[in-house]
Amino acid sequence: MLKSTTIRCAALAAALTLSCGTTAAGEPERPMGWTDGAETMRVTVEDGQIDTISGIVYHQVKSLRAARQLRMTLMIPRTKEKKPAIVYFPGGGFTSADHEKFTEMRYALARAGFVVAAAEYRTVPNRFPALLEDGKAAVRYLRAHAEELGIDPERIGVLGDSAGGYLVEMLGTTSGEKGWDKGDFLEESSDVSAVVSFYGISDLMTIGEGLGEADAKVHASPAVTEALLVHGAAFRDFPGMSILSDKEKAMAASPLGHVDGKEPPFFLWHGTDDKLVSPMQSARMFEALRKAGVDVRYRLVEGAGHGDLVWYQAPVIREVTAWFAEKLGPVAPVAPVEKRAGKTAGDGAGTL
Repeated sequence: MLKSTTIRCAALAAALTLSCGTTAAGEPERPMGWTDGAETMRVTVEDGQIDTISGIVYHQVKSLRAARQLRMTLMIPRTKEKKPAIVYFPGGGFTSADHEKFTEMRYALARAGFVVAAAEYRTVPNRFPALLEDGKAAVRYLRAHAEELGIDPERIGVLGDSAGGYLVEMLGTTSGEKGWDKGDFLEESSDVSAVVSFYGISDLMTIGEGLGEADAKVHASPAVTEALLVHGAAFRDFPGMSILSDKEKAMAASPLGHVDGKEPPFFLWHGTDDKLVSPMQSARMFEALRKAGVDVRYRLVEGAGHGDLVWYQAPVIREVTAWFAEKLGPVAPVAPVEKRAGKTAGDGAGTL
């Protein structure tokens, strides 16, 4: 009996040896697909996945003989938890809104656990408040689809640069104001909970402040884009108007004209070497928000220009990500599915 048991144990040990990477002949076991010259490696799974959905129509603008679809792109961390969301609005001098840029910042925010939308909006020759209506429509769209996209509808922030910075400042300063919402999902709020503005415009009448006489002449012209945004282009018996010709109208279309102390937290950024949008735009906005008792920070970046490579560097991205996490948290970074018990590869991916 003892001999039989010993034989069985020896056989079991041999089988275990074979299953752990050797063959009957004592040769190392080769993986499926092996051939001489192949190189193998082992990869430790540490990162989760981000799903990207492009071409989403979030708002349709109808006119007498046309309909225009406005689109957004979403980056969605593949997690089951309800996540805060951030909407990025691009700059473009009020003449373009190429939303699929600033990839470095958007990807970092998605990796940190935010749902990140990037949205286009109407530009000149469309007049104010067209772009503000579009920005608010983008926020409402996310709230209306929060369940399927895994978004916490109470935690939506906005991020923009240059003209996009102007738009997010307008979204922040008009939060709670009625009358700006047009289009679909009007049962949803368009208020936002946090605003980050990179070299944004706060006062349409003083964009070139301190930049010299030549800039002052440009910004006084009826043909400059902020004048076109507010007054429209010269046509028929309308010769055009300078942005300086109607202060009341200009301030109604400026973030500074709406500061009332009810704004969400703001984080303003500007470069000291910006020659396109005066750094005084952010300084004036900071002063007004602080005076009104708003939670506001202002970061001047030494030597940075307007939209140059400084704004794509890791220190800037890390600070913005940390600030959004503080104001919109808690947020869980993307992790592998196998590290989240009970969750499948499809969790968190919405259908539109």
